[in-house]
Formats: sequence, C-alpha cells, structure tokens
Amino acid sequence: MPNSFGKLFTISTWGESHGPSVGVVIDGCPPLLSLTQTEVQAELDRRRPGQSDISTPRKEADTVEFLSGLFEGTTTGQPLAMLVRNADARSEAYDEMREKFRPSHADFTYQTKFGVRDHRGGGRSSARETIGRVAAGAVAKKILQLAHDIEIRAFVTHIHQIAAPSITRFPTLAEVEATAVRCPHPATAAKMIERIKEVRAEGDSVGGIIECRIRRVPAGWGEPVFDRLEADLAKAMLSLPATKAFEIGSGFTGTMLKGSQHNDAFVAKRGKVHTATNNSGGVQGGISNGQEIIFRVGFKPTATIMQMQDTVDLQGKATQLKGRGRHDPCVVPRAVVIVEAMAALVLVDHCMRQAAQNNTFKF
Repeated sequence: MPNSFGKLFTISTWGESHGPSVGVVIDGCPPLLSLTQTEVQAELDRRRPGQSDISTPRKEADTVEFLSGLFEGTTTGQPLAMLVRNADARSEAYDEMREKFRPSHADFTYQTKFGVRDHRGGGRSSARETIGRVAAGAVAKKILQLAHDIEIRAFVTHIHQIAAPSITRFPTLAEVEATAVRCPHPATAAKMIERIKEVRAEGDSVGGIIECRIRRVPAGWGEPVFDRLEADLAKAMLSLPATKAFEIGSGFTGTMLKGSQHNDAFVAKRGKVHTATNNSGGVQGGISNGQEIIFRVGFKPTATIMQMQDTVDLQGKATQLKGRGRHDPCVVPRAVVIVEAMAALVLVDHCMRQAAQNNTFKF
C-alpha cells in the first residue's frame, strides 16, 4: 500500500493539494486514549502555511475534523479518521503547468508512471499531503508521552550556508518556537531569516538541515536486519517532500574517525547501562540502546523559484517556465513539526511491536 506507513500503528494519508480536502486514517490506535481536537490542532498550527513572513502566503486555517474512531473524547480502537479542508487553493495559477514540466518537481515522473497527473500544485506530491502525517503524529506523540514520557524535539541547524553552533543539550519547545525559522540559537536564527528574505526577493530559494533529538526511548526497540530502528527512521524522513539526506549519530563525520575514537564505551550509572559517548546516536545493531536518539535530515532548496527556467512540455519540446503560485522560499522551518511527526510514528509502531513480541507470547 504505497500511501500507508507502519505495521501495527498504520496510517494512510489521502487527498491532493488543490482537492477539496486532505486527511489521514489511523488503524491500530489503542482504545481508551483521551484525545481532543485542540491537541491535534496545536501540531497542525505549527505546520500550516501563512504563519510568518518567511513562509508561503497561502492562507489555510487547517482546522482538523474527526470523522470516526472517537467517542465522547476517547478513542474507540476503531479506525481514527481525520480531515482538513482546503480553502485557498487558487488553482488557476497552475494553468501553464498543465503542459509544461516544472524543473525538479515530480511532474515528469508522475506523468511517466501514471500517464496522468494533477498539475494543480503537484497533487499528491505536494507537501500539503503531510497534514495527515502531522495529525497522526500528534496522536503518536501522546501515546509515547503517556506510555514512556518520551520527548521528541526537532529544530533547524542550517539554512543555506548559515550554520548554528553545535547544540549539545535538549532544547525546549519554547526555544525552538521563539523565532519563525525554528532555530534555538537566536543570533543565528536572525541571520537565517534575513538570508531567506534575501533569496525570496531574488525569486530564488534555499534548503537546510533539521536535527531531531528523542529522549527516554527504552533500550530494546527496533528489529535486526531489515526493520532496524535507524532504517525505519531513514525511510520515514526520506519519504518527506524535498528531503535529500539522512544521517544518525556521528553520521558522515564518523567515517573520518578511527574505531578507537568512534566506539561508545559502556559505563554503569545508577545500576543501568549507559554509554560514555553517543556516536551511535542511540541505536546499535538496529535496536535502541537507551541513549538519546539523534539524527539529521537534509532538505533541498524549494523547487519552485520565481525565475525563468529551461524545461520541456508534454510533447518533449524545449520551452521555458517561470514559477507560479505561492511557495515557501525555504521549506525547512515548517518541516520541523513534520520530522517530529514521522519520528513519533516510527517509534509508536516499534513500541507496539516490542510489547507484542515480549508480553503476548510466554514460553
């Protein structure tokens, strides 16, 4: 099922950028979970367009509606369906794209694979599809918090060539949300915002890097070989629009170290096993080791730019196309909550798999 994710806690997203609505169905959500519209809405508000002067001017309230699976404020254990209606699409801005392929968009590949495509804003390839992921992630976050007090915090570390100093501690949500760019280092955040404004004025775009830290994940989550925890995290992150890179722990930097420098020595603290360092990023052998999980996701510059570019049309003839529509000059700040959502979906699924494997079968 190409539009579904997860094995025990499964989500299926649906809808197009310029269709009437988008949404998600969660199958496998436990019953008796207290859940309110306000809790899900808080996460969607962090993702929605038009929230700052460095994001797309598209105006959407992104108000979530529960369609099923919730009764008197409590989940029933049945499929939990949520919907968000599109209100400010302005599809006429995309008329030229009916015949022309936008460079670095999914227009050509969708047309080749399916023989048909929704040219209005990219259809399913639009980042608007991630609304369903964020709504489902809000539910997953609550389950993880109640069950294990797990916290997930993503934040921006790089925009274009501007990098924040290394952040070694777990930042607070207030620190991340303090600026529109969601970098918890205020001085760097100010520079990032100015850079985004500069490239937008030039009709151009930039990308960047998001770091995600997750604490209090118990040791033992994840599976050997194909369903390694870091492999599932990588798939989740690279399934997001505009992602081009993933690394966990020491990542590519670790490849330049010797084993004697890179190995995480085991130490005993208060009767529990810990590691002196965390080059592994909280995962060893595909299984969580109880340390903080740390990974980074790289996002390319927004493909839509307001400059004339060479392209071809449906008949393969050379032509040119200038960007149309309303787009973020940098997708990275709004992607922070989406990274958190996908991390939560991976972890809640592995949480349930661990419980099923170790608590259900007794020998």
